[in-house]
Amino acid sequence: MTTTTRPSTRSAARRATVVALAVLAPLAIWAVAVPVAGLDLTATPIGGTETPVGVLAVVTGALCAGLSGWALLAVLERRATRPRRTWTVTALAVLGLSLITPLTGATGPSQLVLLSMHIAVGAVLIKLL
Repeated sequence: MTTTTRPSTRSAARRATVVALAVLAPLAIWAVAVPVAGLDLTATPIGGTETPVGVLAVVTGALCAGLSGWALLAVLERRATRPRRTWTVTALAVLGLSLITPLTGATGPSQLVLLSMHIAVGAVLIKLL
C-alpha cells in the first residue's frame, strides 16, 4: 500500500509567495516602461492584430504561468522519478516557447520590454518553485 503525503501548509504558503513574486516582477517592469518611461507597449499575437499590453494582461499572464507551473510541479513531485530535473527542463522549454510572441509580434522597445517580462516570470518560477 502506497501512501501519499500532502504538501505542508508551509510549502503551499511558500509557493503562493513565489507565484505572487512572479506576478510582481513583470508588473514592476511594466510600471517602469509604460507609466514612467511613457512607452506605448503593444504586441501582435500570432494571427492577431496589434494590441496594447495593459496591466491586466501582465497580471493575468503571469498569474496563469505561476499557477500552471505550481500545478505541474505538484504532479511531477508525485509522479516523476526526478521531479526537479523534469521541472527545470520543462519550465525552460515553456519559457523558450513563450518568447516566440515577443520575438515575432513586437519591435523595438516593446520587444525588449516584453522579452524582459517573460524572462522575469520564468526566472522567478524556475528558480524559486
